[in-house]
Amino acid sequence: MHQDKTYVVTGVASGIGAETAAELKRNGANVIGVDRNSTSENVDSFYQADLTDPHSIDALAGQLPPGVHGLANIAGLPPTAAPDLVLKVNLIGLRRLTEKLVPHMADGASIVNLASLAGFGWPNAVDQVKAALALDFDSDIAGFAAENQLDASGGRSYFLSKEAVVVWTMQNRWTWRDRGIRMNAVSPGPVDTPILGDFIQTLGARAEEDMKVMDRPGKPEDVAPVVSFMLSESSRWFRGANLTVDGGMSSHILCNIHQI
Repeated sequence: MHQDKTYVVTGVASGIGAETAAELKRNGANVIGVDRNSTSENVDSFYQADLTDPHSIDALAGQLPPGVHGLANIAGLPPTAAPDLVLKVNLIGLRRLTEKLVPHMADGASIVNLASLAGFGWPNAVDQVKAALALDFDSDIAGFAAENQLDASGGRSYFLSKEAVVVWTMQNRWTWRDRGIRMNAVSPGPVDTPILGDFIQTLGARAEEDMKVMDRPGKPEDVAPVVSFMLSESSRWFRGANLTVDGGMSSHILCNIHQI
């Protein structure tokens, strides 16, 4: 599926990023791994970078080889992290790296943003999402977080970051179509990764109720093949899509909302 293709995968040191790299390697890809933590597993080359730092992102973009066939934006911080850092890594840094890499990507490349079931409620927060999308590294991100009451205890910074990623993905459905470059998102539900405990800690009873409804939490092995598919030529007619990989949870929420 990915023979002779080269992909950049962020967040490659653990969880879904690590499994995505392994999945791509199993399918013949050359994998360039990016993470703040060093790793040599399932990658052909590795670059250490800090997505909270624009200088680190720009340096990374300058080092990566031209002509990569896809980018999997998987690196992310959990809701227990400081709100300004969550916004930087999950949204602002993700966007900056993508925009820096697009001019150097191969025609026909695929960009996959790892969003989340946490982004499901974006239609109810459009104004706040627009404000978040207006942020960059020169903005007062901590001030924005304080003004919007994005304290770590409620996890709102995480939800907003993922809502904004879903919307940004849709906005860029045709941005680079003259070069055949497409952007889509994958939204997992609760996944058994090192940060699952952070979600349960933050959401408390809400998370416990969700886990009761589901037959089990997801596994990185459930999500990585979907990311791999979205990077492949088989997904060439997807544009601005958001694939929910959540064990049916989003359907459950919709049925409850609309009482069907």
